[in-house]
Order: sequence, then C-alpha cells, then structure tokens
Amino acid sequence: MAPVSTHTPTLQKLLKSLRDQDLETSIEALIFLLKRRQVGGDQCANATAHILLQVVAKSKWHSVDRLLELVTSAGSRLVQAAPHEPVIGNIVRRVLGLIRDEASEDRNADELSESVSDLQSLALVAPPPTSAPARPSPTPITRSLTMPAAGLQVSKSMFNLLSVVDTLDSYSTGASTPVSLAQNNSVHALKSEIIDGIGEIIDEVNQADDQIAGFADIHIYPGDYILAVLPSPAVERYLIKAASRRRFTVLVASPHSPGSGTEQYSALRKKLTSAGVKMISLSTTGLMAYMPKVSKVIFGAKAVFQNGGMLVDSGCCLAARAAQEYGKPVIVLSGVYKFCPQDTATHISWTQLENPSSYVGYDDGETVDSIDIENTLAEYLPPEFVDVYVTNLGPQTQDHLGSIMADHYKPEEMSVQLGA
Repeated sequence: MAPVSTHTPTLQKLLKSLRDQDLETSIEALIFLLKRRQVGGDQCANATAHILLQVVAKSKWHSVDRLLELVTSAGSRLVQAAPHEPVIGNIVRRVLGLIRDEASEDRNADELSESVSDLQSLALVAPPPTSAPARPSPTPITRSLTMPAAGLQVSKSMFNLLSVVDTLDSYSTGASTPVSLAQNNSVHALKSEIIDGIGEIIDEVNQADDQIAGFADIHIYPGDYILAVLPSPAVERYLIKAASRRRFTVLVASPHSPGSGTEQYSALRKKLTSAGVKMISLSTTGLMAYMPKVSKVIFGAKAVFQNGGMLVDSGCCLAARAAQEYGKPVIVLSGVYKFCPQDTATHISWTQLENPSSYVGYDDGETVDSIDIENTLAEYLPPEFVDVYVTNLGPQTQDHLGSIMADHYKPEEMSVQLGA
C-alpha cells in the first residue's frame, strides 16, 4: 500500500484550486487557515474577496435577496473563524453594497426599457391619418382608454400618449421572448456585473500598498530620522519608495525576543542599504531614549474605526504615546478597505494575546506558577495619538474619515451583524 502523503494547505494553493473544487470545500479550507492563523492581515481581505466571488459565480440564485443571504451566510462563517480580523467583515460589507448597487442599476435600466417599449407600442397601434374633415367644435380631451379586438384606439395627443403608459402595463405587449428566458438573461447579466465589481475590489486590495507608497515623498524629507514600529508590508514599501529619492535614517523598533529584530527585517535592511539609506534596529522597550532624535513615527493599521481609532500591532501604542510627549508627528498607513464602519465601543476589547513562551519558557516552573504572563499581539490606539492617515486615496485627517466610509459603505451594510 502506497504511503498517504499529507499536504499542508496554504493560501496560494487554495486560491489556485478555487476554480476546480466545489464552493463548500473552498469555504471550509479558508476557515481552516483562518482558525490556525495561517492567513492574516492583508491576506484575509484578498482571500475573503476571492471566496465571495466564488459564492456569486457558483451558487444557484434567481433573486437578489437570495444572493444577499448566501453572501451574508458565507461571510458570517469567515468572521466567526477569525473574529480578530475586522478586515473580513469590511470586505463582506463592501460586496453586499456592490450587489445592492448593481441590482438597483439593473432595475432602473429595466424600467427605462419598458417605458420606451410601451411608447413604441403606442406608435405602432395608432390609426393612420385620414383626410382632414371639417373642423368640428372644440371638445374636451378625454383620458379614457379602450381596447377593442382590432387594436388599441387612443387619441393622438401627446397628453394621452404619456398618460396611458402605466395602463398599458396591465395588457400583453405581444413580446415573443418567454418570461423565463428574459429572467435568466437578467440574472446572468447581473452576475457578470457583480463578478466584475468584486474583481475591482481584489485589485484595490492588491494595489493599495503601492498606491500608498506613492505618497512617501510628501512626508519623508532628506535627513529625517524615521521610526518604523513593527513595519508592515505597506510600511516597508513606503520606506523603500522614499529611499529611491531621499536619503534619511530608519529606526526599526521590534520586540526584544528570540527570532525578532535584525533577522526579521533583513530583507528590508538589504533594500534600504542598497539605496543608500541607513537602518538601525532597536527594541520597543527603549523608544524613549531615541525619541528626541526621531523626526516622524510611522506604522501600519490593522483596522481604522469610525472615530479614527485603530487596531494596531502591540508596541505601536507605546511609540505613539512617546511621540506625543515629545511633539513628534505620528503617521499611520492604511488602505481604505481596512476602514471599519462599526462602533469602537465593542472593539476596544479586541486586544489579541499570543503565546508567551518566547519570553518565558515553560521549563521555568517557579516563574510560570507564580505569575501570569500575557503577550499582546494587537491593541487599540485612540485617535488623539494620530496626526495623519495615509490611504490609497491620499493623506487624510480624522475629520475626513466619515465621508470616506460613507462613500464605501451603505447604511444597510453598517448595521449588518456578521458572525453573531
């Protein structure tokens, strides 16, 4: 008997297999990755959008309400698998809003087409003009409508032509296309539009970091000392883009623990050094000693809430508070897809904890038994510690966040409860 080979699922394998495997298998595979935290951050947004695209493409639905139910159900399952990743709920709400928008546009187009068809029908059934008789005495215009067997007889005045449009809806227009065929064509057209819209959301997620990096020259000047706290991929691209035109110094702060520090950001160091930018690694516990020399503090956000507060990596709050004490500006990088249209009152408790074994080994029995050790992975940062939000739409202030969220989320989606 041949040995059974085990394959560890990854996000790349999942995305490649979406076309070939059934929808339920794909959803369960992503849930497995989310529960094991093998997918996090920006990858969650990308994976969620791909799964919802498959829901639209492969599910059987004949009404918009049914499609909204399917997307909400699949989205709720993903949110339950990773409640610590608010970006999943953001993508689900964006897709729900997209479906409503496309359905509304499709409905308006159908109503306009029916109105034009009715007016054309009236023109076809109007009786041909006859020789002009002797001019009769004026008679009031009547709005009555008759439907004899030979055809439709109506007055040729424009007033009556417009007034009978609503009444004509109750009569057969004699169209040769079956109703079921027309409905199938309408569903197919709507599905194509929604799939194209989800594709645009995927492109937005993939291009957000590069678009944010395009604004690096606005905030980083020659000779600056930039403090980057636990730099995310967006922050790394931001710094590399600035290094292509400016010469400055980067201070990378990370927790002092085995496996972190210089080796963790060796690729970033290599790229910055090749561009002529010096990089210095330091511990987050020693930020206060370097803060007088720092020009700006930059870090990425996991989520941005309505009031401007954020969910950030552990250590960013300490850096932001230190920067405020020394009067240093704090710049946060975040794609618009991370803007969370929810009340922060229920999300301040989203502080995430990680395995503390990297700080205290379980072989030290006395320490483990006598104290409780918490290794914070993410924490909430109040908005008063942030000066500028750099998004893929450009730099923003706290006052403009509400208008951006209103442009990307409808009131119906803001009240949707996912994962409840």
